[in-house]
Amino acid sequence: MFKKICYFILCIFIVSCGTHRKSGIQVQKPGTHPEKSEKRYVEYLGEPWVKNVSRPFGITQGLDNRHLSVWASHGRYFNRNKNAWVWQRPSLFCTNEDLYTQTIVVPYLIPMLQNAGAIVFTPRERDWQKEEVIVDNDDKILLPYYTEVNISQNWKDSNAKGFAAKNETYDDGVNPFKDGTTRVAKAAKEDECEIIYMPEFKKSGNHAVYVSYATHKRSVPDAQYTVYHRGKKTTFNVNQRMGGGTWVYLGTFGFDAGCNKDNCVVLSNVSQYKGVVSADAVRFGGGMGNVVRNNQASNLPRCLEGARYYAQWAGAPDSVYRAKDGADDYKEDIYARPYMTNWLAGGSCFAPGYDGLNVPIELSLAVHSDAGFAKDEASIIGSLAICTTNIGNKNLATGLSKSLSKTFASDLLNNVTNDLSAKYGTWNKRDLYDRNYAETRCPLMPSAILETLSHQNFPDMRLGQDPNFRFTLARSIYKTILRFISKQSGRQYAVTPLAPVNIKVEFCSQDTVMVSWDKQPDYTEPSAYPKQYVLYTSIGNRDFDNGIIIKGTACKIKMLPDLLYNFKVTAVNDGGESFASEPVSALYHSSTAKTVLVVNGFQRLSAPAVVNDYQSLGFDINTDPGVWEGSTAGFGGAQINFDRSKIGIEGSNGLGYSGSELEGMILKGNDFSYVYEHSRSIMSAGEYNIASCTRGALDNNKVELNRYDCVDLILGLQKSGTNAFKDYKTFTPGLQSQLTRYARNGGSLLISGSYIGSDMTSENDQKFINDILHVTLNGTEQLWTQNTIQGMSTSFNIFSTLNEDHYAATSIDMLSPVSPAFCALTDYNGSSVSVAYSGSDYRSFVMGFPFECITSIKKQNAIMNGILNFLLK
Repeated sequence: MFKKICYFILCIFIVSCGTHRKSGIQVQKPGTHPEKSEKRYVEYLGEPWVKNVSRPFGITQGLDNRHLSVWASHGRYFNRNKNAWVWQRPSLFCTNEDLYTQTIVVPYLIPMLQNAGAIVFTPRERDWQKEEVIVDNDDKILLPYYTEVNISQNWKDSNAKGFAAKNETYDDGVNPFKDGTTRVAKAAKEDECEIIYMPEFKKSGNHAVYVSYATHKRSVPDAQYTVYHRGKKTTFNVNQRMGGGTWVYLGTFGFDAGCNKDNCVVLSNVSQYKGVVSADAVRFGGGMGNVVRNNQASNLPRCLEGARYYAQWAGAPDSVYRAKDGADDYKEDIYARPYMTNWLAGGSCFAPGYDGLNVPIELSLAVHSDAGFAKDEASIIGSLAICTTNIGNKNLATGLSKSLSKTFASDLLNNVTNDLSAKYGTWNKRDLYDRNYAETRCPLMPSAILETLSHQNFPDMRLGQDPNFRFTLARSIYKTILRFISKQSGRQYAVTPLAPVNIKVEFCSQDTVMVSWDKQPDYTEPSAYPKQYVLYTSIGNRDFDNGIIIKGTACKIKMLPDLLYNFKVTAVNDGGESFASEPVSALYHSSTAKTVLVVNGFQRLSAPAVVNDYQSLGFDINTDPGVWEGSTAGFGGAQINFDRSKIGIEGSNGLGYSGSELEGMILKGNDFSYVYEHSRSIMSAGEYNIASCTRGALDNNKVELNRYDCVDLILGLQKSGTNAFKDYKTFTPGLQSQLTRYARNGGSLLISGSYIGSDMTSENDQKFINDILHVTLNGTEQLWTQNTIQGMSTSFNIFSTLNEDHYAATSIDMLSPVSPAFCALTDYNGSSVSVAYSGSDYRSFVMGFPFECITSIKKQNAIMNGILNFLLK
């Protein structure tokens, strides 16, 4: 009995130790002594570095409280021999490795890991936002925007150094966190003091939010930061017992232009623990590179620079990023990635005995796209994985064998090969290297390099430039990390679901709408089944809220009049949260108002146009740059050399050689926000109700068009026959039938898009656009600089070249009227680009360019009002 009591007390002691900030347990075999037992995988059981406490659901079988280090290969670096900033690889097929790998890691892989609950560090700047605003108590100029609110106690200076911006640029070795002051307050159960950080932005947009603080002996593990973003608030607990003296990422949020209380960060002294809360600076946005080498800055966004320069900006010791004493930036950049990871992890349960910031990083991954080409011009090079187990110490910092790294690398390679082959028919599995690479030799925790594909091989890039491919690739990597960690820790896992589809919002009573959607099954992952959903709502100019849990696939919402409501939905299970559905909008004006149904039919995501004939091979982004999701920093410039006989030749004489005119531009693509843009213009008329849906809801016959007085069909850059792996037909036979029935029943049609005529090539297609849309194709054109459209007693410009503000209609259709229809809008040459029809049966207005590409919101509103007056009065 005494032995049982002792064993019970020992078990309680082991569990209680797991709550310490350096906690980690190594399970021992029963009846053995620790020094003789086999070591087991270490787990961190303390408070996470950053926790979103506004999240309305928990994660029990994902990556919650797992800290990972993930990065996208190289970045721009300074070459001392050339006295210039250069890329590691040549620009081929419109990109290079330094740019391309970010398009996998930033918009897909990191968010997938975060949606599964992971806290992800990356040693390269993750935010593509060029604007950067820092609010800090040391900058007297910004004092109006730094405000201390002292209620029953005061903030005071601490003896710990912090961030202080001294100059616009930094010479090599200068530490921004060396000379600043930090503030401190005693933690309390109730709010006794707080600090408001209120930035001023030049323009509205999404900005990453980073905070900094000092770690003290009595720091609390739940310092409360609240981010106010366009009037909504999201609260985070930050474990200040780790990570002091560097930038700590909270999340990315939408902010308005200017400076106001709806866009700020508030730090409170509230805590559930005894101790102190530390305050330093708050940084908004990724910004531009500011590290100077030989009196030269890169003049690029910080996100495009190498880790060497971000490490300096983030306050790392110069030993982290000056491994070669400043003599070789290229090699120092390679070392900076694992060294910065180790600096953060030092002192944690995954790196005991090492100096550092005590962040429990347990896994590191480098995502690359190596060089190489197939001489037959048709074969895929494929994927390669790398680990290092046979150089130096045979064990990791925890004492576990480095063979874990080999297991991790092997899993990555096998799973990527299987997932890509299943989705795209074939993928080449290359080697698993166990070799001496710094990115896998130096980390103190299990690590791997995944060479995803060859950016120098056109067959690889024909897939690799497609956003659908990049999503599949990133999801495979995320699933491998989830499975690897779950297996090592002996836990069950669930893969996050796919985003809900077929979302729609329709009126179910006078002022109440029903938002509904369908689950999207993942037939390759049984565990990815959604258990519930999160409905996010934005009202008026406010940002989306933090969501509410919905058990089923529909929810009723009672609306206030004359406010534009926007909705999006995610699916959740025990493993985490999916990406969000497309957003939809609704507006209630009055019970007697006519109702417009807005349909987002612009679903296309694809690689650029392909040139592939006897002499030429490559991407022609001047004809069609393709469509990417959201924004991208992945383009270098247009391909210049298409000579397929020059395969494998370096430099301008080689196949695929590309320009640099797009380097540094964060180009806008398809962000699926066009229901909102159209609804905003319809709302400006002040006399219509609005319902909306996605293309999928229409294609799957979930919407009855005859309920609506007008259908506004958004087709954007939708078209078939592109270098894509999905069918993006503008008007499928099913959609043609629906629109024909709707028109014959007296409905009104507003249709806009770049390929309304040119995508309709069959005899039946031609009959539909002639008889129902009353248009005929009179050719296509690229407006480029001559981007003025005229008519309806006004003129306006459209986005016609790649830019950072909105996707561009680089090609539009010239649509001529079929009698008795008439020309409504013309281009600068007087050619018809829009056709209006007013018959005794129905009315239609068809635009050969996307309505949402009109550059001026004021002009959008005026044109929309004119169109609706024509269609509905």
